[in-house]
Amino acid sequence: MTANSSIRHRNSALLSVTRVEAEEVVPSSHFDERLKQTYKRLRMPKGLLERLAGIRERRYWGPESSFDDGATRAGRAAMEQAGVAPDQIGLMINASVTRDNFEPAVAVGIHHSLGLPRHALNFDITNACLGFVNGITVASSMIDAGAIDYALIVCGEDPSPWHETALRMLDDPEATREDVMTQFATLTLGSGAAAAVIGRADRHPEGHRIMGSVSRAGTEHKDLCVGGDAGEGMSTDATGLLKHGLQLVTDAWDQAHEDGWDWAEMDSYVTHQISTSHTNAIVDALGIDPQRIPVTFPYWGNVAAAALPMTLALEAERLRPGKRVLCMGVGSGLNTALMEIAW
Repeated sequence: MTANSSIRHRNSALLSVTRVEAEEVVPSSHFDERLKQTYKRLRMPKGLLERLAGIRERRYWGPESSFDDGATRAGRAAMEQAGVAPDQIGLMINASVTRDNFEPAVAVGIHHSLGLPRHALNFDITNACLGFVNGITVASSMIDAGAIDYALIVCGEDPSPWHETALRMLDDPEATREDVMTQFATLTLGSGAAAAVIGRADRHPEGHRIMGSVSRAGTEHKDLCVGGDAGEGMSTDATGLLKHGLQLVTDAWDQAHEDGWDWAEMDSYVTHQISTSHTNAIVDALGIDPQRIPVTFPYWGNVAAAALPMTLALEAERLRPGKRVLCMGVGSGLNTALMEIAW
């Protein structure tokens, strides 16, 4: 029995994908300055985020914005781009990691702000950085089943409260080098939002066919990255995430090709955006042409579940009909998903 979950879609198409960049640019040098005394005491060099992760800057929402505002703006733009009215949406999924409260679902506020109809199902799918891809799979399956005609997937992220917790922890005179590395991944995160409209391919020949997806679980690694509420922060074993995440992706990739998928020569590989080392590791392990991987983490950081769709929205500006795209992501847990789209 295969260890992959493999789903092929019959009548699902991506009609639009949009991004919203948070307003305030926060360079990595900002964190260097905040941690100047800690680095000096521990004899660690400045510039670790840029040198080790390749992240020069990330973004914060402005004083008049928030992650759910960003998701709402992205959702409205996605419907406009697709030419789909709010009353046509039968399903709205919020895929954000970020939330201000445990209930109600973040989706309900966005549903209300967008003026979606009462018949539109709305709920959250949270699966770390894979939530958006998972949301597309659920929406596509419902379209294939004839349950809905259109779905809207949205996501907005704001890691700034985790940043403040990490900085407070590392400013402690008792903080160690190990503490710095445990909090390193937290400081790579950035803010942003994305949205996509999924519809019936038979009604939209201009749409980009969602061919299907492969996913695979490695949940024995559930403790490698754990994020609590803002006061608790997030702890990450970055080395373990890279090692075991890469193995999970390569296992899924190899099994997928045995099962009939063919992804060796895609025109674009849109990956979850983490760091230079993660991107290089994927290139080496799978033999992918690095020129076919769009890279956004140097200036957006890791925007959690919004990172992949934001990058896809940017890549969409240059893609032409007939191109083949593979979306590839790994989420804390660990889980991986690979989704093929025929542009």
